[in-house]
Amino acid sequence: MYFTSRAEAGKKLAEEIKVDSPADTIVVALNTGAVEVAEQIASSLRCRMALLLSEDIELPGEQSTIGTVSQSGDFTYNSSLSSGEVDEYYSELHGYIDDQKREQFAKINRLLGEGGFVERESLRNHTTIIVSDGFKNTSLLDAAELFLKPVKIKHLIIATPVASVQAVDRMHIFGDELHCLNVTDNYIDTNHYYDNNTVLSHDEILTKIKITTDSASQDLSDAPAKL
Repeated sequence: MYFTSRAEAGKKLAEEIKVDSPADTIVVALNTGAVEVAEQIASSLRCRMALLLSEDIELPGEQSTIGTVSQSGDFTYNSSLSSGEVDEYYSELHGYIDDQKREQFAKINRLLGEGGFVERESLRNHTTIIVSDGFKNTSLLDAAELFLKPVKIKHLIIATPVASVQAVDRMHIFGDELHCLNVTDNYIDTNHYYDNNTVLSHDEILTKIKITTDSASQDLSDAPAKL
């Protein structure tokens, strides 16, 4: 299955997802590419939206992710790799990997002060919908699980337009509910599944998050008057 855009894919996912209480629900985009998908879900449910900022560390010369650094500073190795593969990569590339950890976390810190990012405690006892524009492997899921581990989530929903078989297996273990429109055993590249791959600027991302969340907050403040 292919999509015209991430927004179109988000609308299709939004048709599937229902929650009991929008006031106790937060949609969390797991990467910048997921923001347009998450926006459609949050707008449909009339709930808040945020971004969990993370950066993958790619192996040089390969299309493989060794691990992911999140905004909390945590680093998770890609669980798609065996412990033997991780040890081998780290033995050969430890200098490169350590440099990339520092570089990517510094990049995250430069952006964190601008707002729009999820605060871990805000998810406690909430229905949390984590969204990606595509799971090629388990790396983003691993990073999300480590980020969420210290807080008690009421109900965890995982939503994505496309995922590899390996990622879906991981989603079944991690989430309470999952929605995936396309499962493929030959995942090429996330951009491959979208006709439109226009990249949003950081300012555009923050604007989308603010508008969606402000709209949901307004709905909540108006709710008593409608009863």
